[in-house]
Amino acid sequence: MSSGAVEASGTPEPAGAVRVPGPDERTSRVAVRADLLPALSALSLVALLGMPLGWVWSRLAPPQASLLGRSGTPVPAQIVESYHEFDALALFLLLSFATGIVTAAVLWTFRRRRGPVLLVAAALGSLVSAWLAMRMGSTFAGELYPWPADLGYGSALTVPPAVGTSWAVLVQPFGLALGYGLAASWNGFDDLGRRS
Repeated sequence: MSSGAVEASGTPEPAGAVRVPGPDERTSRVAVRADLLPALSALSLVALLGMPLGWVWSRLAPPQASLLGRSGTPVPAQIVESYHEFDALALFLLLSFATGIVTAAVLWTFRRRRGPVLLVAAALGSLVSAWLAMRMGSTFAGELYPWPADLGYGSALTVPPAVGTSWAVLVQPFGLALGYGLAASWNGFDDLGRRS
């Protein structure tokens, strides 16, 4: 009898022969049931990143020096002050994107849970995180720059920074998906290196 391995059919392989895996062995399946609980944990932990992200943004985003107009709405005191609306949005987008990339890098280190289940859960968590960062960030900024009680026409006040669009919540999940996708494409293994 040959010293080679025995095939599934029971016939021995010749020594030195290259064994080609069958179609059932080549397919790597997604382990949804095993990955579900860790994915839910990742979703909730990633979502909680919104609170510190909102706090950091509220401290870094510039307020707008304004005057109270006739209609009761603040008007920028100088033309250059109106640029701070863009500054606050751009800073939020940069912080969100960086948070998404760093989160993807951290999640990639959990080798045994790599895959689409963790990616989808983390992307949903990032969406909640960005929404929470917008809400908490504007709350923190409002407490940092309160309006004076005795306001009249022409009164000087500091308007807290705000994220001007709700579309900004999509940047953090995009950064996470991009970072995780780049890591997966660089990996090259069918199972993303889960068993190695």
